[in-house]
Amino acid sequence: MNMPNIPLAGVIGSPIAQSKSPQVHRHWLKTYGIAGHYIPMDVSTDNLEEVVRTLPKMGFVGANVTLPHKEKIMSIADLVTDRAILIGAANTLIFRKDGKIHADNTDGYGFLENLKIGAPNWSPKSGPAAVLGAGGAARAVIASLLDAGVPEILLSNRTRVRAEKLKADFGNRLRIFDWVQAGNMMEHAALVVNTTSLGMIGKGEMRVPLDGLNAATVVTDLVYAPLKTNLLETAEQVGCVTVDGLGMLLHQAVPAFERWFGTRPEVDRATRAAALR
Repeated sequence: MNMPNIPLAGVIGSPIAQSKSPQVHRHWLKTYGIAGHYIPMDVSTDNLEEVVRTLPKMGFVGANVTLPHKEKIMSIADLVTDRAILIGAANTLIFRKDGKIHADNTDGYGFLENLKIGAPNWSPKSGPAAVLGAGGAARAVIASLLDAGVPEILLSNRTRVRAEKLKADFGNRLRIFDWVQAGNMMEHAALVVNTTSLGMIGKGEMRVPLDGLNAATVVTDLVYAPLKTNLLETAEQVGCVTVDGLGMLLHQAVPAFERWFGTRPEVDRATRAAALR
């Protein structure tokens, strides 16, 4: 009697112990009664290609990719989606039946879904979005906002040259502000997004003045440890609608889980609780 294969998936990064992805995917596997496993894998850059090419032979159907491998994985994959190319990074691998490795980026999707649910009255057409930071997360956020129809992105980064690089890649709907002007930049924004690690436990505090915020501005922070950063706390006091960063992590996992395990999971209170365990 042939027993069906048990599908395997996991997350590749270094370090990896801090990842909440295993808690989320295991919660869904259990909730939907799927006989599968999801494991964290600490893999060095030197071993990345060898490991990724070996995983399908071990019964893996796919994997998430996190820091520091999200850019390098693009050159290892056989097929890369247009949105991953635009963002310049991939976070999701699908190991296809024909043996090809397919790379995608679901971060922008996760960001927008989280925003739609957390701030249902926000509309892309409501005005410019002010984005703090110019790293990989910022690229995913900017790509998704431009695609959704946000008229202009106001961008500020501690090192201006990285922000200029994003303008060169994404075009004239980006306007660059020096970091010392980041506070003033918020006055013109319908949406403020922090994509930096400032405000995260163990990282520096955000020193950007927040007196430019007004109650009509929606404020979201990609940092989710702590769940309520100083930026969100201050914005709440001003009367802004605020959206924490945990939802982005949960929503970006949905399309990956569906592709690997054949069931589209729901992001609900139980999912959030599983991630925070």
